[in-house]
Amino acid sequence: MVEWELKATELANCNCSYGCPCQFNDLPTHGHCRAAAGFLIESGHFGDVSLDGLKGGGLYRWPGPVHEGNGTMQLIIDERADAAQRDALQKIMTGQETEDMATMWWVFTAMSPNRLETLFRPMEIEIDVDRRRGRIVVPEVLEINAEPIRNPVTGAEHRVRIDLPHGFEYRLAEIGSGTTRATGGIELDLAGTYAQFARIHLSNAGIVA
Repeated sequence: MVEWELKATELANCNCSYGCPCQFNDLPTHGHCRAAAGFLIESGHFGDVSLDGLKGGGLYRWPGPVHEGNGTMQLIIDERADAAQRDALQKIMTGQETEDMATMWWVFTAMSPNRLETLFRPMEIEIDVDRRRGRIVVPEVLEINAEPIRNPVTGAEHRVRIDLPHGFEYRLAEIGSGTTRATGGIELDLAGTYAQFARIHLSNAGIVA
């Protein structure tokens, strides 16, 4: 197995209510799952291939809960990545060179037999985890905008976090409100739904403590 590791900031938006029942081993809000996510790598490597500064993301769709499978997924990779980096990111994001069940990418891929062609595109990603704000743009493919949840009476920013000591994606995530538009193989039209902001530190063995 090739050893890999990366530190990144991540923004994800799905079609569930703010709590996202999946985080609590419950069924999705509407009975099915639609999601988009992106991340900006601060530092990382796949074997001796550097991944510093690269970006990636994905579009996902499941007809029911994720664990029931039959999903469809499409990866998006920073067009600046060279051939070796593209290969490395595709392997990481499809659960290859990864211990079983160790990362969300392994799980998502195992539950998605329908895989659309990977897109290599310019990606704009801005994520401020602590302020719960972020934006991801892939021209003509995807746009995610996320902000803090607002108190419905006062309009004040509301802060809530999810702590997953034994998760396979993050240990702690800030929760916000997301809006996503996506076109192409997986269409998304989300507004005011669950968004998470997290610092992720993953390797081929899972979360790095």
